[in-house]
Amino acid sequence: MTTTTTKTTTSGRRSLSEWWNTLNRPQQWAILIPLVVFIYALPVLNPPILTTEPGYDFPIAMFEVARYALIAIGLNVVVGQAGLLDLGYVGFFAVGAYVAALFTSPDSMLTKLPFLAVLPIAMAITMVFGVILGSPTLRLRGDYLAIVTLGFGEIVRLLADNLEPLRGNQGFQQVGHPPGTNADGSAIFNNTDGTPWYWLTVTIIILVLMLVGNLERSRVGRSWVAIRDDEDAASIMGVNTFKFKIWAFVIGAAIGGLSGALYAGQLAFVNNQKFDVVTSILFLAAVILGGSGNKVGVILGAIIVAYIPARFLGIAEYRFLIFGLALIVLMIFRPQGLLGARQRLLTYGRQAYQRLLGKGEQISKDAPVATDKNGGQ
Repeated sequence: MTTTTTKTTTSGRRSLSEWWNTLNRPQQWAILIPLVVFIYALPVLNPPILTTEPGYDFPIAMFEVARYALIAIGLNVVVGQAGLLDLGYVGFFAVGAYVAALFTSPDSMLTKLPFLAVLPIAMAITMVFGVILGSPTLRLRGDYLAIVTLGFGEIVRLLADNLEPLRGNQGFQQVGHPPGTNADGSAIFNNTDGTPWYWLTVTIIILVLMLVGNLERSRVGRSWVAIRDDEDAASIMGVNTFKFKIWAFVIGAAIGGLSGALYAGQLAFVNNQKFDVVTSILFLAAVILGGSGNKVGVILGAIIVAYIPARFLGIAEYRFLIFGLALIVLMIFRPQGLLGARQRLLTYGRQAYQRLLGKGEQISKDAPVATDKNGGQ
């Protein structure tokens, strides 16, 4: 059954890709440009069907959605592309946030730097942490790797709680932000208006998607897929599995650190309260809900995880229960995540139609929906 589901999902992705490739360049741009304009305009338009509850600012909610989308893209490189179960991704997120605070907050004793200059520094430092964590642990697999990464996330949280330079619960106030002022002299980027932060994050997401997409189409991406599907077979075929797993870990760490720095800048405050294991599980839930291994899918999952609590404040306190139940249902009925479900439903619909009309042979529930040209699965 798993093989059948995987083939169906892959077929759905290939069909969409083939349709896109049949369009000429002007047609592609005719679709992309209005879509991108609409995405950028969302905080300004504030569509009634999407607007949040009165107690929650819609542009801030849109920034949260974009932030979760960026996090999900980074975690998807590790979990979805390379198949490495990371339960401590919040640790990289925390490192990026604290780097931004240490280099921009007046509460820090370090030299102050412009916020935009701190973003690549945050990425570089989290990449170093990725190498430090990955070098001794990426020879582990499955549950063992998950336990080690979970421990890393907790270690970062405990260090933030106990190291005096990181200020524990007191945290860092007045974390920096990008330059720019409005006509009235107020800062364009502030913690009360989420629109500029949303625009900045969406721009970064587009750049990250281009980078990750190019990697997926390269030897690196093919090696990730080989490792994810069968690490032993990939190693036998000459793939340096350890090197490419380090690549995935480091790239995922950099994106996580970048998202953490953006979070710190928008909130203008960082302490040790937002970097627990529950937050890490929410990040992972976004990847699994949308469809691990699919960039568009994980963005969809991030929208669900970040937007629904803001849209329906009455259920915000039950979000962990709701997402937990949703994950259980998905693992039973749709292990590939939400993206691709439509293709599966169409397959079942065609099978039911054939049964009703008596056309073709009876198709059992576990029969493959696609065969190769030799008739094999």
